Amino acid sequence: MREYLLTLCITAAVTYLLTGPVRKFAIVAGAMPEIRARDVHREPTPRLGGIAMFFGLCAGLLVADHLPNLNAVFENSNEPRALLSGAALIWLIGVLDDKFEIDALIKLGGQMIAAGVMVMQGLTILWIPVPGVGTVSLTSGQGTLLTVALVVITINAVNFVDGLDGLAAGMVCIASAASFMYAYRIWYGYGIEAAAPATLFAAILMGMCLGFLPHNMHPARIFMGDSGSMLIGLILAAGAISVTGQVDPAAMKLNFGGTRDATHAMLPVFIPLLMPLTIIAIPFADLVLAIVRRTWNGKSPFAADRGHLHHRLLEIGHSHSRAVLIMYFWSALIAFGTVAYSVHSTSVWILLLIVALSALGLVLLLLPRFRPRTPRWAEAFVPPRYRRRRAERVEAETAQEDVAGPADPGPAPVPELSGAMRPHGSTALSERPRVRSQERD
Repeated sequence: MREYLLTLCITAAVTYLLTGPVRKFAIVAGAMPEIRARDVHREPTPRLGGIAMFFGLCAGLLVADHLPNLNAVFENSNEPRALLSGAALIWLIGVLDDKFEIDALIKLGGQMIAAGVMVMQGLTILWIPVPGVGTVSLTSGQGTLLTVALVVITINAVNFVDGLDGLAAGMVCIASAASFMYAYRIWYGYGIEAAAPATLFAAILMGMCLGFLPHNMHPARIFMGDSGSMLIGLILAAGAISVTGQVDPAAMKLNFGGTRDATHAMLPVFIPLLMPLTIIAIPFADLVLAIVRRTWNGKSPFAADRGHLHHRLLEIGHSHSRAVLIMYFWSALIAFGTVAYSVHSTSVWILLLIVALSALGLVLLLLPRFRPRTPRWAEAFVPPRYRRRRAERVEAETAQEDVAGPADPGPAPVPELSGAMRPHGSTALSERPRVRSQERD
């Protein structure tokens, strides 16, 4: 665990320290596109933040390769090299898009090629756990198609949700934290070494997001751009593929007793193996809704608009920061709720807690839709907009000004000058002529 934490901290530090110089480079390079109709920010903001995140990835892999325990991940598996190859390719495509705005179909082709590069180096889905059936082995073609589809979906889901300051980086950080907890449990708890690469990927991804977030929180000083959103989407998909398609669930049965106990204990284990769907549930839902909405309106599925989930939160009445925090809340609830259920599936309290938090999330979503009447004794403890007296007085004054017009304020009162501000010395000489001229007039 200490080596994972060291890798995470170094990745975060490198990303954080490089983001400032990268911002200056983006301004000089002209990677500051004009504000579009669907954008939320008001001032041109530089992109290319993915450059700092990519070098943070390289630093994390380099440090992990020289640590005593994590070095075994590089010796026993080719997955870290496959990840770095695919990440470098998708990062280059993202940098070109941030600067020159390349076509969407070209980006889609680049995403498929990057996924194919990882498949060629061994990072692919070998089998799928199916509850009630067991482990289903896949052919080479089936594994390749499923891997490429999962990588492309995850990349575009993260790219679609990157619409508010700090939204994509924060949601991916939450998802990677949940993925780290689950993969580390499989690796350390069950003794399965095949889960070590996924644990390393999750730790590095958390470091990249944590290092970039201080520069990207509202108001953002730099955007990650497609070079960053596609990069973290690829790493997120790579970790999910590694823990889902490389780890054999049958190996976990060695830690249980009889067949009945093993079947009962394996049931929650199958659920987090679908971690790619749980950790990107919010971005994936946004992606599906965007495709359906644009196709229904006769537009291209790749045509940008202002109908994403974060845009709708702003239209409801949430502030920028509150909309981001609400998206954080739902991502954490889905991701960590799934991990908690996998650990204690027989506990009723887990389900009750998830239901209660879901109800709380719905209340937070609908909060701007209603303005409750606060009792007079509680008005001092609530925000001003919930205070009945203040709200009624402001509305009455506004209505009176609209009908009669603003009242004549009269002559402005002359403030009394303190001893330090009274005329003295050179100031007294400059004030006297002006006073005399007014008296003559």
